[in-house]
Amino acid sequence: MESSVEVERGTAPIKEQFLTSKEKFHAFLDSGRPGQKSEDAEQDSGEPEQKRIRLDSEGAPEEPEKKEEKKKRMRGQNKSRPRMKPQSYEGRRLCPSIIQERDTKCFFGDKCRFLHDVSEYMRSKAEDLGEQCYLFNTFGKCQYGVTCRFAKAHTSAEMKNLVNADLYKPCGERETVRNHLDKDLQRRLRKKQVSFSGAEAFLKTISRGKKLEEDQRDQETQESAVPPVKTVGAITDADIIKLRPCEKKQVDFRDKLYLAPLTTCGNLPFRRVCKRFGADVTCGEMAMCTNLLQGQASEWALLKRHASEDLFGVQLEGCFPDTMTRCAELLNQNIDVDFVDINSGCPIDLVYKKGGGCGLMTRTTKFEQIVRGMNSVLDVPLTVKIRTGVQQNCNVAHKLIPEMKKWGVSLITLHGRSREQRYTKSADWDYIDTCSQLAAPVPLFGNGDILSYEDAMKARETGVSGIMVARGALIKPWLFTEIKESRHWDISSSERLDILRDFSNFGLEHWGSDTQGVEKTRSFLLEWLSFLCRYIPVGLLERVPQKINERPPFYMGRDYMESLMASQHVGDWIQISKRMSNGLLSSVVFCRLLLSSSVVVFFCCLLSSSVVFCLLLSSSVIFCRLCSEMLLGPVPKNFSFLPKHKANAYK
Repeated sequence: MESSVEVERGTAPIKEQFLTSKEKFHAFLDSGRPGQKSEDAEQDSGEPEQKRIRLDSEGAPEEPEKKEEKKKRMRGQNKSRPRMKPQSYEGRRLCPSIIQERDTKCFFGDKCRFLHDVSEYMRSKAEDLGEQCYLFNTFGKCQYGVTCRFAKAHTSAEMKNLVNADLYKPCGERETVRNHLDKDLQRRLRKKQVSFSGAEAFLKTISRGKKLEEDQRDQETQESAVPPVKTVGAITDADIIKLRPCEKKQVDFRDKLYLAPLTTCGNLPFRRVCKRFGADVTCGEMAMCTNLLQGQASEWALLKRHASEDLFGVQLEGCFPDTMTRCAELLNQNIDVDFVDINSGCPIDLVYKKGGGCGLMTRTTKFEQIVRGMNSVLDVPLTVKIRTGVQQNCNVAHKLIPEMKKWGVSLITLHGRSREQRYTKSADWDYIDTCSQLAAPVPLFGNGDILSYEDAMKARETGVSGIMVARGALIKPWLFTEIKESRHWDISSSERLDILRDFSNFGLEHWGSDTQGVEKTRSFLLEWLSFLCRYIPVGLLERVPQKINERPPFYMGRDYMESLMASQHVGDWIQISKRMSNGLLSSVVFCRLLLSSSVVVFFCCLLSSSVVFCLLLSSSVIFCRLCSEMLLGPVPKNFSFLPKHKANAYK
């Protein structure tokens, strides 16, 4: 039966009974926030004045010229968005020597800029968020002590940090996160005291004005005459024998589901969520090689690997052979990874204009030198991620792929769009199929527009060796389960809340449970929610599956939380982060008393932590009001957030 509702082009088809207008949609959400209307939520969002005016005038008719200008402004990134450092949300911070309860006094003494009086700190500390601490319950000890926002769970009356020995001893013996930056290595990097003998040996083979092949032939003829590099200690096989490509660590990439390296949103807690849903291969966020060589802690944090990531790689961005080769040698000696990926597909101007990202596809000589140089110093496979090309109607990937086979790459990932396209129009899977045949026997993964298991099945009908999932995983991380089980999952709002709760717990574990860690977790949660709001539940769709470039119209969900999750308003995302139910604070028992459709149903469950849940059932939707303890608590007074990315296909 065809719907009588006329669907606008580019809009997802939703069943008529769920469709609504913008005014009714926001009025319904406001009804779930007694005493707080949408204007207040908008004020809390911290959006710039110009952005708020645009949102307010969305419903008014626009002239064609203004509409086109507006569309151009909505592309790319919010480059002028407000930036708040997590530590700015706390006035005075406690000294680490006091938090960790060290026996020795603070090294800086009276000159220390942190507080040393616990009672003074507690007077200015924000209110605790709950009575149970995830870190304490999981590991037996919370390293944040009295600064933890759940400190009541593990501090004594004397403000001493408690330890659960039964949990702490077994947890302390295993390492859950690897690839930390060693302080001594950081010092040597900053003082430029790190040796890059392998990289220097390769860079000597590159001479200006000569082809790389000629240099390599000359090196091979003179190899026997060149004395070995002088070393200290006993001579080992590694000193005189170089690993052949066939002797390097081999990784079987075929038929794997690959979670793409996603800047900002592809953090470690998000990757843990995706691993739970069946992602086979994970990769860290794009890291700048120059920042890694300088020992920047924030950049090295992108290389961290969780114990659950059994097949893990890191992605490097750079535009010159010397820095990329040195960085590859540095990582090869100091971190544990299964492969290293070169980013040759990043479209943003900051990277492209320096010659990196997509710029490497037009600088084939430098690209070749980078690949060969990194291969010469790595003991793990080297992979490359590319796009179809730079210009929209000028594909060059099919010319590069045969050359990359000669250079020695172990895997090629191809995004079926050019740099100019960014994420507009559909990915060209016919072109990906052509390139996969050229790449054989080197495996080639296809990437673009995968949002359902049907999309994945169509992609596998081409000659690709596997599938990389990017935006699809951000919109619905359970996509990996759908693909492996070949089904559409009509996931409920409570199940989606569980996913957000898991992410929050992983975030508190990764970034910390103090004020700084809580606000950092909140900011990354909000970045992710800017993608999650694009998901449309399967049960509401007129046609299954949802396409990735179809924007959702205003619709009412099957319960209040499902409607709230569909909002594309920043203030509503903040409400989700504040009002999310915490299954670790208390075990919520849902009791539903179903009466006739015309009667309002009310039930209430009183729990140990005094959490009260109310459900109001009407004839069309379930009105679900969350009155629970807040997982991440109220936002600070000076809190502000604006999404990093502007959605090209969404208002």
